[in-house]
Amino acid sequence: MAESITITDNRNGESMEIPLVNGGVSAEEWAKLLPGVWFFDPGFMSTAACESAITYLDGDAGILRYRGYPIEQLAESSTYLEVAYLLLNGELPDEDQFAAWRHDVTYHTFIHENVRKRFLEGFHYDAHPMGMLVSAVAALSTFYLDAKDIFDPESRNKQIIRLIAKMPTLAAAAHRFSVGMPFVYPDNSLDFAPNFLSMLWKVAEPRFEADPVLARALDVLFILHADHEQNCSTTAMRVVGSSHSDPYSATAAAAAALYGPRHGGANEAVIRMLTDIGSIENVPDFIATVKAGTSGQRLQGFGHRVYKSYDPRAKIIKRTADQVFEVTGKNPLLDIALKLEEIALSDEYFTSRRLYPNVDFYSGLIYQAMGFPLEMFPVLFAIPRTAGWLAHWQEMLDQDSKIARPRQLYIGSETRDYVPMESR
Repeated sequence: MAESITITDNRNGESMEIPLVNGGVSAEEWAKLLPGVWFFDPGFMSTAACESAITYLDGDAGILRYRGYPIEQLAESSTYLEVAYLLLNGELPDEDQFAAWRHDVTYHTFIHENVRKRFLEGFHYDAHPMGMLVSAVAALSTFYLDAKDIFDPESRNKQIIRLIAKMPTLAAAAHRFSVGMPFVYPDNSLDFAPNFLSMLWKVAEPRFEADPVLARALDVLFILHADHEQNCSTTAMRVVGSSHSDPYSATAAAAAALYGPRHGGANEAVIRMLTDIGSIENVPDFIATVKAGTSGQRLQGFGHRVYKSYDPRAKIIKRTADQVFEVTGKNPLLDIALKLEEIALSDEYFTSRRLYPNVDFYSGLIYQAMGFPLEMFPVLFAIPRTAGWLAHWQEMLDQDSKIARPRQLYIGSETRDYVPMESR
């Protein structure tokens, strides 16, 4: 027997039975009984705005799957480019499909010279790399006019490849500009992560050889950040995309959402918190201050809007951090982080509130150990998430989704008459 719920309008006694489908209740059916009555759901805490087959997330059980594949298996055995193909196409590629995909992405990494010379180099010397990235992605729509043909399969696929390929190039260019170093062209002989590291760190050597451990760590981090269901930036991608905007404009909107400190800046906040704590000896006092709640101190990197148990990505990143620190040397903030985690996970105050480490708690330590400045953290988030954003954009178009247009509960003034200025 199908599951359902029954709602009753106590104003007139009318009732209606509504089926439960995929864990949700149709608001359209609800509206048949209660026209003009809206769900008030700030932050969309209890609202499903779409149906999606891309990412499954169970926050209570700590489960994350891309297209049905557990994130643990993908992080262990896959690569970012393979995961990007999976997100966009629904299946893992065979050898021929992957070879063609990798070739296409590799040979679209170059950016138009005018993007670099006339656009990126026009920013102020201290421009934030993420602000540069957001602007540059939006500007690409003026270079690729065929991007407007969003229902042409060939054009759409070309824009997807361009965006995934060019994001690392734009990101590296933004970083190099921010530190006063010359632009480095992509090296088509390198894989995705090593090529990005080459564009970041190459100085004068004929060919930059990235440490394989660091390149693999970056690839794992890219896998973990590739998608995460209907988060703020993905929702922005879908909302803008629902107007049938081109993918560059929609991706720029998603990146702008990621630019916010409550989304893409969380791992930066962890680093700042650990730096402020200063030493292991100060951790107990810091914990006490957080629990007292009198100073506004928060335990950064703990808890999540969706996860109510240990974030599965955090476990993977913690292992990755150990591998990275064997190459770079231990980040001096690591001991503080470990002590903080140890105390918090044994304290009923935090466990009763289901505050466990999330993906941001250790990722910033890895990025910092690899030499990335704090300003680059959201940029490093945007590079892999582009695949997830585009997968959702493509899915939304294939579903012929309606243009996003939520309702509101009006709380303003009733009708009133205009009063001339001299009479106010």
